[in-house]
Amino acid sequence: MMHHIVESQQFNRKNIGDIFALADTLEHTRDQSLTGKIMASLFYEPSTRTRFSFESAMLRLGGSVITTENAKEFSSVSKGETLEDSIRIVNTYVDIIVLRHDEEGASKRASLVSQVPIINAGDGTGQHPTQALLDLYTIQRELGKIDGIHIAFVGDLKHGRTIRSLSYLLGNFNNITIDFVSPEGLRVGDDIKLYLTEHGVTFHETEDLDALKEKIDVLYQTRIQKERFTSTEEYQKFKGCYQINREFADSMKTQSIIMHPLPRVDEILPEVDASPHAVYFKQAHYGLLIRMALLKHILTA
Repeated sequence: MMHHIVESQQFNRKNIGDIFALADTLEHTRDQSLTGKIMASLFYEPSTRTRFSFESAMLRLGGSVITTENAKEFSSVSKGETLEDSIRIVNTYVDIIVLRHDEEGASKRASLVSQVPIINAGDGTGQHPTQALLDLYTIQRELGKIDGIHIAFVGDLKHGRTIRSLSYLLGNFNNITIDFVSPEGLRVGDDIKLYLTEHGVTFHETEDLDALKEKIDVLYQTRIQKERFTSTEEYQKFKGCYQINREFADSMKTQSIIMHPLPRVDEILPEVDASPHAVYFKQAHYGLLIRMALLKHILTA
């Protein structure tokens, strides 16, 4: 049993399976197993899906929520309070803290001073482990397997915490092939490539997405993250570098899927939404189930 959830490397194949099995039982159900429990959603960075899904998950399990959506402005941080002091205070009010922060490693720092569980809901360009779990669960639900898949990560791989976290989880499975598709300036970090090599995961780097469309089982598209660039000029250089249209989707393998952690800008055109390959809105539903399972798993142990 994990107390804090701060990175994907904490998970192994068994506990991933346990969480997925629990998530399966929670679809279309509500229970009162967390009645009397209080969750704080402490978000220093904007979020819609992650914050709402955690809060909805807690409410569907009978728990209660206290929340702030912009802690940089609407908390004592605006007066100069450190993250550690904020966590020391908030953890006296609640049973669990879901933390979104703009600094890599913030959740780890929080976990070192918190008596209640910390769940990393995304920290800068670091990790987003619950997103990775719901992504993996989406693959399992839509393809019926994880072993043996061929996945292409596309877009901003330098700043993408979702692809980092999912890459770590995929290291638990067999016969995985990953293609990292990005411009040279947005390539995935060497730490991820070293991890995959150590775990026997086959991977390649390329700028040519078209060459892969008839080979891959999963297209995982990501947004070019404007907020991560130091200048507008640098962002404009990469904006729109990969764009999925309906013609591209229709040329993919019959059973393949298109995923996206959302929000999107212009990297997947709206015309793709009606494609049978598009599952990015289903991901949000699967995310609710995964977060329900995690909260129940942690707080009822």
